[in-house]
Amino acid sequence: MNIQVVNGAPTKVEQREEPGQVTPESSPGLSGMTALVFAVACGLSVANVYFAHPLLDAMAHDFAIARASIGIVVTVTQVGYALGLFFIVPLGDLFDRRKLIAGQAILSAVALIAVGLAPNAAMLLASLAAVGLLAVMVQVLVAYAADLAAPSQRGRAVGTVTSGVITGILLARFVAGVVADLAGWRWVYLVSAGLTLVMAVVLHTILPRHEAERPRTSYIRLLGSMMLLFVREPLLRVRAVLALLIFASFNVLWAPLVLPLSAPPFSLSHTAIGLFGLAGVAGALGARWTGGLVDRGHGQLVTGLSLLMMTAAWLPIAFMGTSLWLLVAGIVMLDLPIQAVHVTNQSLIFARRPDARSRLVGGYMIFYSVGSALGSLASTMAYAAAGWSGVSLLGAGIGLMALLFWALTLRVGR
Repeated sequence: MNIQVVNGAPTKVEQREEPGQVTPESSPGLSGMTALVFAVACGLSVANVYFAHPLLDAMAHDFAIARASIGIVVTVTQVGYALGLFFIVPLGDLFDRRKLIAGQAILSAVALIAVGLAPNAAMLLASLAAVGLLAVMVQVLVAYAADLAAPSQRGRAVGTVTSGVITGILLARFVAGVVADLAGWRWVYLVSAGLTLVMAVVLHTILPRHEAERPRTSYIRLLGSMMLLFVREPLLRVRAVLALLIFASFNVLWAPLVLPLSAPPFSLSHTAIGLFGLAGVAGALGARWTGGLVDRGHGQLVTGLSLLMMTAAWLPIAFMGTSLWLLVAGIVMLDLPIQAVHVTNQSLIFARRPDARSRLVGGYMIFYSVGSALGSLASTMAYAAAGWSGVSLLGAGIGLMALLFWALTLRVGR
């Protein structure tokens, strides 16, 4: 029997092991400097998935894609990400993660170069799918950080590394806007390719050269065991659905936002549109704070209050035509609770199965990716059909669904 924190409360659980698995040894802890490097690497990697958001209008123009359909650019990237979560992230429980992470970074750079040089829409979409597929290095790093951290500090460690993720997502829009205005949207991906290669060298240098014993099993059996986790762990199912809903809401805002802001009466530049991403960095600042609350057993309280705020955020967002300051307020109100729920979700599921953290986060993040893809596609369609009011009603409806689902599953995992 092990004492673990489940849904914010300590409880005794029986450790189950799939055939061929080993239980990780106790962790010596995660240093602050290593956590910072992990956070920076995660931020750069996940930014590659979100660079396209403020560039959708430019891509639509260059490749003659209808504005109502341009959300497909984000969707194919998220589909690639979902495939990577299933087929690549579980390998972190089987192989040397140092080599796995460095290899992914190098291949990511190649995919980014292909996006920057894409001659037509088909090549653009295929290359973006590859970028999404390889960007799952983020989740390998998050699971690695959870393994290295001491149990009493795991929530804070996950929060620190995840803060890099949300910062990368939000700064991606600003950086992409600036580079696009200065040199064109293609250079956004070419510059990122160079930075990703540098990151590969840094990670290969600092990551531990020796890891705990890995399970002796086949790749097919490993993938099967990830699906079995959803059967055996009700808490994973609940938190995965919450991930789908919160990141659908997230992308309902960000995917179509460039369309009204770049058109009259706003007619903002890519740089100005990217600045709105800075408002959401408040979510990243709350990551460590959220992880600390989960470590103290307040996971359900954090979840409920965060979902309530996420839903309320759509009121000021809906009236952005009156004042762009209302949009800024809504962005802060939306991104902070989404970040809080995301950190809480990961902290709770990591406590369930220490021997399967890569598979846990891989399975969980598949739902995140599906939610992001559906949110991006649905929001651009809603904008084409009903304008910004339709987008706001869609986002608020998703928030209400998340609140209801959380209330109905409060007892799961206790």
